[in-house]
Amino acid sequence: MENETVTMLENLNLVDRFLFDETMENREAYEAAVSILLENETKLLDKSETEKEFRISPQLREVRLDVVSMDSGKKIYYTEMQQKNTGNLRKRSRYYQAHIDVSLLEPGSRDFNTLNDSCFILIAPFDIFGKGLCRYTFEGTCRECPGLKLGDGAIRIFINTRGKNRTDFSEEFLDFIDYVTNSSAEIASRTKSKKIKLIHKQVQKIKKSEKMGVKYMQRWEELAEARDEGLAEGRSKGLAEGRSEGLAKGRSEGEERKLIKLICKKLCKGKPMEEIAEDLEEELEEIERICKAAKDFEPDYDCDRIYARLHEKQ
Repeated sequence: MENETVTMLENLNLVDRFLFDETMENREAYEAAVSILLENETKLLDKSETEKEFRISPQLREVRLDVVSMDSGKKIYYTEMQQKNTGNLRKRSRYYQAHIDVSLLEPGSRDFNTLNDSCFILIAPFDIFGKGLCRYTFEGTCRECPGLKLGDGAIRIFINTRGKNRTDFSEEFLDFIDYVTNSSAEIASRTKSKKIKLIHKQVQKIKKSEKMGVKYMQRWEELAEARDEGLAEGRSKGLAEGRSEGLAKGRSEGEERKLIKLICKKLCKGKPMEEIAEDLEEELEEIERICKAAKDFEPDYDCDRIYARLHEKQ
């Protein structure tokens, strides 16, 4: 089990949320990443906070941010690593902004000018806006006077590691977005960036840590258990239809049954579809398809009957 744990952790890249959070918990590593992505030297004050939760009211949905820190000018930097497009990332960034802003003002505070400046950075291996850019930076501007900025101190930035306009960016920026999706020693060794080498050193430290290996396994224990159960059941049913064809069918069926089981668990907790898609890092369309089939079997969700309902037309 120990060797399996090390191997699994060793295969992760920064685009995987677990490795990203653990790496960026180191202040120097997060400071380096922010400086590279903004192409501007940034000095952070304290140790980064990872998986920080914000809930402004028990009745409202909480938000959980991957990494949060502050610079010497008390500007807040909060960063998300997003591996799959859930279809709601633009609106989600707005919701995160609202939670951050509310949490920054003390109760009874009357001076809104004390509100900290903030910078939201979302990193993804896909293009949310479809324009082929490596970086999209949004600040409030006036429609009638395009040169007039709102100046409210809030910036939202979306990084697309697959962007095409690479000539517009520094070599360090380009090396880093490559390193995000391939966090290998090869990428780290060929770059001239000391910041990327510093980040890679932290990545290697985490991957070699037995404690981190155990933490990784514990974090994904539920997913692994559901996956194994689903694959075993799918293979068993697939083999009855023929050796090679049955195995192939069993694998795909097992994966789908795993996803149905995870979704049903979250539906039992009252989670909305958008949050389920975010938690499981699945396409919102796929979550909606399964939730629609599951609705007829609430509240005692029967995963086998849900699977059958999804495929009854086939």
